[in-house]
Amino acid sequence: MSTKKRKIDFKSIRFKLWIYFIGFAVLLMVLIWLLQIYFLENYYAGMKEQEATNIANRIVEEFEGNPNSSELRKQIDDITSANDVYIRVETGSGIPVLMDGNKSDYTSILLYNAQTEVMREKLKASPFTKVTATFTEDTGDKENNMRTLALACYLTKPASTGDDSEAFENSFILYLYSPLYPVQSTVTILRVQLIYITLIAALLAFSLALYLANRISRPIKNITRSAAEMGKGNYGVQFERGHYTEITELANTLTDASRELEKTEMYQKDLIANVSHDLRTPLTMIKSYAEMIRDLSGNNPKKREEHLNVIIDEADRLNTLVNDMLSMSRMQSKKMILEMSTFDICETTASLLTSYDILKDQEGYRFSFRRPSDPLMVNADAAKIKQVLSNLINNAVKYCGEDKEIIITVKKSGRKVRCEVSDHGPGIAPDEINHVWERYYKSSTHHVRPTDGSGLGLSIVKEILTLHKAEYGVNSKVGKGSTFWFELELVKK
Repeated sequence: MSTKKRKIDFKSIRFKLWIYFIGFAVLLMVLIWLLQIYFLENYYAGMKEQEATNIANRIVEEFEGNPNSSELRKQIDDITSANDVYIRVETGSGIPVLMDGNKSDYTSILLYNAQTEVMREKLKASPFTKVTATFTEDTGDKENNMRTLALACYLTKPASTGDDSEAFENSFILYLYSPLYPVQSTVTILRVQLIYITLIAALLAFSLALYLANRISRPIKNITRSAAEMGKGNYGVQFERGHYTEITELANTLTDASRELEKTEMYQKDLIANVSHDLRTPLTMIKSYAEMIRDLSGNNPKKREEHLNVIIDEADRLNTLVNDMLSMSRMQSKKMILEMSTFDICETTASLLTSYDILKDQEGYRFSFRRPSDPLMVNADAAKIKQVLSNLINNAVKYCGEDKEIIITVKKSGRKVRCEVSDHGPGIAPDEINHVWERYYKSSTHHVRPTDGSGLGLSIVKEILTLHKAEYGVNSKVGKGSTFWFELELVKK
């Protein structure tokens, strides 16, 4: 059985994290090797030169022109005791004036005499007040040859007398010598230590990179796998959270999206079922009564008239359903344009209520209209606001309860006009209030939607008020009724 060879994904998070960690470790070790091995000797020499310069500057600053003063001698003794240096003061002609008390033996004098002659000539030829040089003593071992850092500077600058040679010979010169000990043995020790450190660091970096790469990439792979399942239509999938805030937030967001898609699919199925039912019922009625006219009541004017009225009513209901669905589609696609105008909303509501007189006379409904005496002007689409009021009143008629009382209130509320439609019906459960604006939502309190209407009334109300950027809502208590309301900006006359 052949197995498919797994290829390395060079663009994956795991691979890139691994490369980044290894690259960082390699760069860090290269820097350590350069600093500790190749730059150590140069750094050591530079540090010794700076130290010698500081000592010389301090002596020059405190020297008052008398190289034989006890203070100068004491200062040089203290410096040489605290630092591994040899100091001597001579005149420009080479006459010793002061030598390091700790190293004033004949051997020390002979050791530095040759260097002193060289430094004297370098200082005499130099335009500067200070010169430095490095001397190497051949010991037979190239790596461990003894080197000495030499510094020469003026204690007193030569006075200008026209004869530069005479002026130089009358000056006082400070010579300072500091041994540069061989650092090769130190470098060798450091190199061995760095080899072990490099191996340990490389192993730790490799392990840490592999661990973190897997720890970060694994939850992302799981999220990708779950997203693929969701793409197949399995919306109830749970996205696994990771160990990091960003991955956890991504998983939570996708889980919420999965649940919302599941709800949307459920609503879509309900929508299709309800629309199919609403379309099928009037079509069945139209077909049935048309067949009755053809087969039974064609020659009976009274029966034919009744059957034709049923067909007309069902066709009107079917037309209403189609129009409401088209209106919803236009509003949700942002293709509906509002025709804004300024009008008195109290008069608009009063004119709308006259169309409900037939319900008062034939079915005993009671409509109470509460309004102020002064007009309340708003700027909105009058036809759309009238449709909002009509849908809210129709909704109240359906669920107003046994008293058949509907209360319409228009009043001023601060800088806004508040419109309310109230009933004394069964009310809405608290956990269902936010869903009443959804298309074809079936409340457990309302149990079955009546046959009249399209089931899109409150959804159309929501879309129209959203287009007007108006506030809206519903207040309800189970068993005591509901109040649907919305508010529009008040326009001053």
